[in-house]
Amino acid sequence: MPAARRVLLCPVTMQLLLQSLLLASCLRSAAAFPKGCYPSEEEGLKTFRCSNAQLTEVPRDIPNDTNKLYLDSNRIPFLPRDAFRDLPLLLELDLSHNAITSVESGAFRGLAEHLHSLDLSSNRLVSISKDAFSNLKAKVNLSNNPWLCDCRLQELIRTVDLVAGSSGGITCHSSVQEEHVGKAFLQVIADTDFCNAYKKTTDIAMLVTMFGWFAMVISYLVYYVRQNQEDARRHLEYLKSLPSKQRRSEESSTISTVV
Repeated sequence: MPAARRVLLCPVTMQLLLQSLLLASCLRSAAAFPKGCYPSEEEGLKTFRCSNAQLTEVPRDIPNDTNKLYLDSNRIPFLPRDAFRDLPLLLELDLSHNAITSVESGAFRGLAEHLHSLDLSSNRLVSISKDAFSNLKAKVNLSNNPWLCDCRLQELIRTVDLVAGSSGGITCHSSVQEEHVGKAFLQVIADTDFCNAYKKTTDIAMLVTMFGWFAMVISYLVYYVRQNQEDARRHLEYLKSLPSKQRRSEESSTISTVV
């Protein structure tokens, strides 16, 4: 092969080799993502989409420089502790339209500094501890869930910063008071303090318990006194049935025992 031809082929070969390596790298990266998930860039923000991907848990192979994460319209049932701890730059998190029934305390640990939007709407949430959102500054959407309206929900609503306009979608699917079912929760707590009612119920239960113990003590004392009276009566009858000399001896013995 002429030298000139070999010189022309070398750059072409190198270019093809580099393209092959780049393609292989891209294919490996794509294979590492769960089926139905893909990265993109939207408005200059690194986005990772897993919408309608039939997921049953939070994926583990999410790029840690992700700014916007979409996990909506899947079948995720719960959020474990530290579910997003490797995503320190996350700004928006969409978990709407899943099957989430519980959120462990610490599920959003590591997101407090940057996260500004959290969507948990249209799930199966009945009750969540306010500790699950500890130190979180994000705007939260909790609408369209089958909430139990009680003191726990009241404390949660006072803890989180709700997305504007979403509060009307937080309704009482069930409640400690039946007349509240179907009503907007903010409308209900305008007239009802669930936590104060809970405190009163707890105080009444404590008083009932204390009264029960007091009644048991009094009953035992009454029984003890009556039993002693009965024993004393039987002993006196026994003494009366004895001859006079033996009775005086027994009485002296009884007196000395009592003293």
